[in-house]
Amino acid sequence: MAAGAGTARSRRHVVAVALALLPGACDGERETAGSTARPSILLVTLDTTRADAVGPEAVGIETPAFDALARRGRRFRQAYATAPETLPSHASMMTGLYPAGHGVRENARPLSRDHELLAERLRQAGYRTAAFVSSFVLARRFGLARGFDVYDDELPAERDERPAADTTERALAWLGDNAGAPSFVWVHYFDPHAPYHPPEPFRSRHEGAPYLGEVAAMDEQMGRLVRAFERQVGAARAVVVVSDHGEGLGDHGESRHGRLLYQSTMHVPLLMVGPGVAPGVSDTPVSTRRVFQTILDWAQLGGSGSLRGEEREVVLGEAMRPFLAYGWQPQVMAVLGRRKAIRAGALEVYDVLTDPMEARDLGGEAGLPPEVHAALREYEAPSPEPVAAAESVGEEDRRRLEALGYASTAASPVVREDAPRPVDMTHLFDLLDRASDLFVREEWAPLVPLLERILEKDSRNLDAALRLATAHSSLGRDEEALAAFERAREIAPRSRDVLAYLALHLTRGPDWPRAVPLLEQVIAEEPERLPALEALAINRERQGRVGDAVALLRRIHALREPRAGELVKLGQLAMSLGRTPLALESFEAARARQGEAFAHDLELGVLYLAARRLADARAALDRVPPSHPDYPMALFKRAQVSVLLHEPDASRRIALARQHADETTRRLIETESLFESR
Repeated sequence: MAAGAGTARSRRHVVAVALALLPGACDGERETAGSTARPSILLVTLDTTRADAVGPEAVGIETPAFDALARRGRRFRQAYATAPETLPSHASMMTGLYPAGHGVRENARPLSRDHELLAERLRQAGYRTAAFVSSFVLARRFGLARGFDVYDDELPAERDERPAADTTERALAWLGDNAGAPSFVWVHYFDPHAPYHPPEPFRSRHEGAPYLGEVAAMDEQMGRLVRAFERQVGAARAVVVVSDHGEGLGDHGESRHGRLLYQSTMHVPLLMVGPGVAPGVSDTPVSTRRVFQTILDWAQLGGSGSLRGEEREVVLGEAMRPFLAYGWQPQVMAVLGRRKAIRAGALEVYDVLTDPMEARDLGGEAGLPPEVHAALREYEAPSPEPVAAAESVGEEDRRRLEALGYASTAASPVVREDAPRPVDMTHLFDLLDRASDLFVREEWAPLVPLLERILEKDSRNLDAALRLATAHSSLGRDEEALAAFERAREIAPRSRDVLAYLALHLTRGPDWPRAVPLLEQVIAEEPERLPALEALAINRERQGRVGDAVALLRRIHALREPRAGELVKLGQLAMSLGRTPLALESFEAARARQGEAFAHDLELGVLYLAARRLADARAALDRVPPSHPDYPMALFKRAQVSVLLHEPDASRRIALARQHADETTRRLIETESLFESR
């Protein structure tokens, strides 16, 4: 990068930050707490909760727990998320930065370790820290677990989300065991998220409006949590309740969220109760990223930017998924006072107080303040170059996220001369959602015509082209898959994503040797790209380069938690190379995960014997069932162990090995010196 470009980028970042907080009330004007004790702090984040779906002004729903807190605390009627997706929004609350600052522009792009997190600051200051999250989209692998003594992201089997009631129980159990020092507890509820299936009695109460039913059920659980927290921690306490983003519910043609920047998905509830917080309602626009500064303020770790003082700010936000996924226009919003501006190619301006549904675009009539224009101009859109932070997300993780309606894109953004505005592409939203659902379920045949329809209407959509190639590949249609890959290459000639996905396709078939140089090229440029590493490991084993395959598997397992079957594979390869310690480590880890389902006790026994861990070898070999196809070998190895341990029945075990010997073990028994004279 040229020095001038780096300087310009740095200046844009500085300007964006500087515009975020404009002069206003000074710290000395705040109401001060009656005590200097640092409070315990509860942060509750409500996923996918619109500002008009909760609180005393909500229509068609009662949220008594939220309302009770609002009566005691300060409610912000003009709070805005930083992005309409879960991970970027939460990353902002945990870093105090906009997505342009922390770099997480969409889900599944892990947060860099370069950014210090709220929990890290609090733990260093002596706080106990615990987090309880309810969705895979916030799993620890995405970077928000740093600083938490406990990060509970354990989800039910076969599900990628956890009901609010279950998350509440986990949090209450922790609270019951952790009295004393001040605590920071973050609880994330995921419930009001499509598809909506509220529990009773909320399903019946909100028949025809299941989204509201899920919000009401979540509110009940939040009430349980807050009451228990306040009982447990005593008088020195603070509570923040905030949503990460809203839900479209059809407004502006968006049924879900993530693609547009209108109030339905960006305007969110926010309230806080705690020291130095005067009860009431604020109409000043604020960003949810300031949750970070507010909690640090309570913990006496700095008060600049805290919501305990209502600094006037240009509130920023972005929705970059359409740009990253489809090559559409990047979108940035800025709010100051009653005016909200959205830049996505053209500029839209709304008066959100008199026109909360954003039905009338004021455009040039608005007379926006200069600082709003400057903020929009200086806010950084993602680079069109590949984003390295997404490399460590494998295909299985992508599918899990897609199952939640929360997918990161398969491809890097491509700058398009004809890039459409996302709001002008709402006619494709339903097709895109249906295609994602089919992709998750691996229903390739019905997916193909949907993707072809999308490409008919948006011919430069790289994500759709790559998915079409993947669908044909999965259906075994090699010719059609290669044609789709060629189309993707025409859209993005320099895309490493096209190379990577083509290599994955070739790895599945007889032309796998052609994949090897492509994978080597991709990994040379993106050393942590998991799917490419996984495919190259398979191909290295096929080439007989077992040592290289083992090295690749170890790199993969350092990037993500290995599954039990992968540990078994690593153990087998390491065993074939005579690398006993690594093989033992791998098989032991697999057995710890699989329990009674573990079927490799013979290998474990052999390895324990090689390591002279005779008691462990005896236990492992005794677990090998007679139905095992290599049971004769298990008997032979068990007889060896018996002699080495000087067991009184060693002769009987040798006789048993002879009785059940097969061609292989018969020769071994005949030449085994341990069995001489027995």
